[in-house]
Amino acid sequence: MFKVGIENIDNHLELFKNKKVGLITNPTGVNRDLKSTIDILREKTDLVSLYAPEHGVRGDLQAGVRLDTYEDKETGCMVYSLYGKNKKPSYEMLKDIDVLCFDIQDVGARFYTFLYTMAYAMMAAKEFNKKFVVFDRPNPVGGIEVEGNILDLKYRSFVGYFPIVERYGLTIGEIAQLFNQAYDINCDLEVIKMSGYTRDKDYRELDFPWVLPSPNIPTIETTYAYLATCYFEGSNLSEGRGTTKPFQIIGAPWLKSKELIRKLNDLNLEGVQFRTVYFTPTFSKHEKHLCEGVELFIKDKKKFKPVKTGISMLYLVKEMHEEFEWIPPFKEGLNKFAESLMGDDFLTKRNLSLNDILKKIEKDSEIFLKMKGQYHIYE
Repeated sequence: MFKVGIENIDNHLELFKNKKVGLITNPTGVNRDLKSTIDILREKTDLVSLYAPEHGVRGDLQAGVRLDTYEDKETGCMVYSLYGKNKKPSYEMLKDIDVLCFDIQDVGARFYTFLYTMAYAMMAAKEFNKKFVVFDRPNPVGGIEVEGNILDLKYRSFVGYFPIVERYGLTIGEIAQLFNQAYDINCDLEVIKMSGYTRDKDYRELDFPWVLPSPNIPTIETTYAYLATCYFEGSNLSEGRGTTKPFQIIGAPWLKSKELIRKLNDLNLEGVQFRTVYFTPTFSKHEKHLCEGVELFIKDKKKFKPVKTGISMLYLVKEMHEEFEWIPPFKEGLNKFAESLMGDDFLTKRNLSLNDILKKIEKDSEIFLKMKGQYHIYE
């Protein structure tokens, strides 16, 4: 029977004996009965504090919304924000605990901030001599396929901190091991493994509930589309926020969707189809303005190459439209957000050809594929 890490806690209670425990989590931290990891740890350990990633412990905040320290109404625990002034836990945040735990469902994408909340917490655990425990969960976009360019550290940010590819094909516990060993965090790390899991399993085969990890990743299908279209966050096109299909549609009032679809079809992209769609975002970019756009239909997840698809879409939109713009840096002196998302400037400054970009993605994918096998926990 398949079990996520938190469902195997009874085999590891010695880690928590006579220890004060802190937990980084959000609504995805649940067992198959939808009982929260917060409640499980309250029953089985001395849970004393909570730590909130982007969107908050209860998942009630939209993207980019900062939060401060507050008291959790349900538990009385203090909740320390790791998505505001402090992304790395301070001594004051950790001084009352012995073990810092992490239980969040990630989405298998380099630019998802929960990865770096975990990495910064691992760094703090090393600095302040705390045990760090990851309750493992499956990668919803699979544990085999990898795709993308390796991040150039000139474009390091909170949406891409280490030189990995966009689709890295590791579980959250496995990538914690990679961060810890390959990038010299060297904290006292323990991964509480899943059972009944193999790398080739599709999430739907696991018979485990999908709890949306953030407000704009409502379904498993969205996780695949997100790998393709998150790049559009760095442009003046809507990536579908404020609609019922975030990341599965992109568009703008001026987009020439039919011409774009013709050009995309000429590329013979596998596993995906496109159609023209019209939508009016209720918030975010182009709020309350009718947009013409393109909707992605992922027909075959095994053949679908999300990074190739997304970069091709972005390249063609930029090439076709005078109205296209990159969002400027959030602060003077910072990189453009698109460069942070892509981990490179091949579209913003160097203007490489699409063929050259795709060759780089293919080469970097092969390099990372050879590296990642060292950190596999599961066959």
